[in-house]
Amino acid sequence: MEKSAYQAEILFNRIKKRHRHLKKWARRIGTDAFRLYDRDIPEIPLVIDLYKDAVAGAFFERREEDAEYSDKKEWLECMKTAVSQAVSVPDERIFLKIRKIQRGNNQYERMDGVNFFVDVHEGDLIFRVNLSDYLDTGLFLDRRSLRRLICTGAAGKRLLNLFCYTGGFSIHAANGGAVGVDSVDMSNTYLDWAKVNFSLNRFTAEIASQEAAFFKKPPGFRLIRADVLRFLDAATRARCAWDIIVLDPPVFSNSKRMLSYLDVKRDYQSLVAKCLPLLEKHGKIFFSTSVRRIRADFSMFSILSAQNITERLREEDFCGKRIPECWEITNP
Repeated sequence: MEKSAYQAEILFNRIKKRHRHLKKWARRIGTDAFRLYDRDIPEIPLVIDLYKDAVAGAFFERREEDAEYSDKKEWLECMKTAVSQAVSVPDERIFLKIRKIQRGNNQYERMDGVNFFVDVHEGDLIFRVNLSDYLDTGLFLDRRSLRRLICTGAAGKRLLNLFCYTGGFSIHAANGGAVGVDSVDMSNTYLDWAKVNFSLNRFTAEIASQEAAFFKKPPGFRLIRADVLRFLDAATRARCAWDIIVLDPPVFSNSKRMLSYLDVKRDYQSLVAKCLPLLEKHGKIFFSTSVRRIRADFSMFSILSAQNITERLREEDFCGKRIPECWEITNP
């Protein structure tokens, strides 16, 4: 207990200092959701994010620490109190979970039914996050600058957002003036969530069939429930094309509804290859992944220009931290 109290004091001091610094930066860029703490102190393996006037975070389980953190829930309660005091957020608005060593799709599975929602801002856009029920909240903060980049290049373009999750890239594209946005995901939950996010930003998105995406004239903003691999094959047969393709797949997926299981480290080249026939001349693919230690090689696609833009996307709350690798792949 003495050790937990000591760790709580260290965490309090660290987060209070970070919060004081980051809230000024966040105000300048127009966001109220940002990362406060990311395993800065090795003996406190937590990630803590502020979402407006609430907090979500997780304890990152490691094989070697099981004995040291034998009662994780009690330890987390102690850390929660420290966070509450550091950012002046009541305990009941702080949600700390245990992120187990990743197996399959466990980060997407529902953990609770509290339905604690908060609406947060990115510039003039609003996104609804769920802090209580899933390991991930519905908005990946480490993709914030990529969403903004998509927005700046979307005017007059058609965009395809694969593995669209809750629609963050899609809504930024719509806000940037895209003439058509097709968002593909297997999950009804996430497509419904994306539809809410579109609505919060005064855009109308329709839940559409896979075939609806194959019309030459884009009807607007479509949310398509489909296995991405099957969708790409069908879109190629239908001779579809988009100006921008966002490819931000889960690290691993073994959904029973998919054609086959997906392992990004193994399959990233085949995913890009499936996207190429769908890319307009001078179009771009943005491939982003959280896979650790990936050394992506696109040299077999000799007609393409592939540039790693990861460091261009780093923002203040992720300075010195690992962020997703991202490549901008251009069809000359």
